[in-house]
Amino acid sequence: MSTTIEQPAVPTPATRPWLVLAICCMSLLIVGMDTTIVNVALPAIRADLGASVTALQWTTAGYTVTLASLLLLGGSTADRLGRVRVFQVGLAVFTLASLGCFAAPSVGWLVAFRVLQGVGGAMLNPVAMSIIRNTFEDPRRRAQAIGVWGAVIGISLALGPVLGGVLVGLSWRAVFLVNIPIGLAAIALTARFVPESRAARPRRGDPVGQLLVIVLLASGTTAIIEGAEVGWGAAPILLLLAAAAASLAALVRHELRREDPLIELRFFASRPFAASTAIAVAAFTAFGGFLFVNTLYLQEARGLSAVSAGLCTLPIAAMTIVCSPLAGRLVGARGVRAPLVVGGLGLGLGALMLVSLAEDTSLGWLLTAYVVFGVGFGTINPPITNTAVSGMPPSQAGVAAAVATTSRMVGQTLGVAVLGAIAAAGLGTSRGDDLAAATHAGWWLIAALGAFIVVLGLLASTPAAQRSAARTAERLAERPGAGG
Repeated sequence: MSTTIEQPAVPTPATRPWLVLAICCMSLLIVGMDTTIVNVALPAIRADLGASVTALQWTTAGYTVTLASLLLLGGSTADRLGRVRVFQVGLAVFTLASLGCFAAPSVGWLVAFRVLQGVGGAMLNPVAMSIIRNTFEDPRRRAQAIGVWGAVIGISLALGPVLGGVLVGLSWRAVFLVNIPIGLAAIALTARFVPESRAARPRRGDPVGQLLVIVLLASGTTAIIEGAEVGWGAAPILLLLAAAAASLAALVRHELRREDPLIELRFFASRPFAASTAIAVAAFTAFGGFLFVNTLYLQEARGLSAVSAGLCTLPIAAMTIVCSPLAGRLVGARGVRAPLVVGGLGLGLGALMLVSLAEDTSLGWLLTAYVVFGVGFGTINPPITNTAVSGMPPSQAGVAAAVATTSRMVGQTLGVAVLGAIAAAGLGTSRGDDLAAATHAGWWLIAALGAFIVVLGLLASTPAAQRSAARTAERLAERPGAGG
């Protein structure tokens, strides 16, 4: 699986690299915000469109499932057809889909346009990462750029609920309008300042692998979301779970046999890479579930307005903004161990503070829990990408980063599906304290994920783990075409 980069048509020194980074981060901002901005609008959508809890879950999960399913395809297509071309198409699709979400007449149409947003978003993040790697030739400056990139991921996700809360005060539809000016500006700036580039030897398409990924994520997510309502022992749910298991087994077998696989499973021989993938899934499962349930709790159980609910999540955004750059510097100076451990502890302790959540829980206690959780989330993001690409040959680092991004979206989807399913029973009643009680098992689950991250963070940063990364890099570099 080569991602060797061909020299662009316009020389790299003339590209104003930090401006190119800023343009790429614009795409990351809208894709990341749309992963979370809708959460605070869910009660308003429910009231206006008559949506069920399951429909609300699909409003969020439809976007993240599509994004996770197509991220790797988006990256490989850009290698083949041209990164700037695919990047601009992705921006256009995402912007038009946002307009469709704004005008959606029913929850069905809203979910459909959210899926289309996911299609556009899949052409943005992995492609932007390839553009960044192509622009920053100096390893030190490239590491700084990737650190900024990792920080913006967390910041965009954490800002979503805050901005959403303000916009829902106008209308829930307004949360989608914010994407349109950013998307149009990014299209124009890309055309003006970002040089075109392609991979010297782009990977061959893997339609079978892509189809298996879609079946795996779609069937697994559907089973989790619908199982809470239909019943876990119902025949359709069992069939969906069986389809997910069968597609996973078939995907592993298929990918191991391909010269240019969609997902390079040989990466997982590197302990840091394998750990970073698991950490990304765990951290974003915690984050996705935490936001989904909390925004519903704040409005449904406590009776807060959308604006007030969004402002209550401000500590998460604030701590992410503060801690992400600090964690990025710490990674560069001391390695990934401390940020991963602190991140896991923050996520876990923030959740433990809510295991006795009730309708009348002190707002001060609630906000303190959000601060602790925000410290964990802000600290965990920068080392994820760094750990994923640690020791990888340059020709493979972009693909490794794309897998890390895919893992984030898989985790986000699982968080909404799993914690939404846990809380679904409480949401069906008229008493808010039933909803609060229904979330307790979810907080214990997030606390366990935090502990899991701490353990993986320790294991991923040992000398033995670094040696495994070096051995994996050597084997990948020895493959035909790996070096260009």
